[in-house]
Amino acid sequence: MRHKFLVHKRGDHVGVAVVDIQRGERIVGIHMDDDSAVEVESLDSVPLGHKIAVISASPEEAVIEYGIQIGKTPAGFTAGEHVHTHNLRSARW
Repeated sequence: MRHKFLVHKRGDHVGVAVVDIQRGERIVGIHMDDDSAVEVESLDSVPLGHKIAVISASPEEAVIEYGIQIGKTPAGFTAGEHVHTHNLRSARW
């Protein structure tokens, strides 16, 4: 199966869609640091370039991408959800 998202580093909470992802798809992503695969069911449609959760996160949990904290999730999210401004608060401001 062709991968549909990339996870920058093992341990990241999110991956980035490399194609549009449809809700309900069982999809495979690749960890860029070791080429290992991760599989999730997409709970939402995720547009190209947007983030998808590869693990579940609790409310107010730090969200990791590139091996660093990029923000917090005010209400939490579940693996397979679209991660964007509606459920991610930036660490920048």
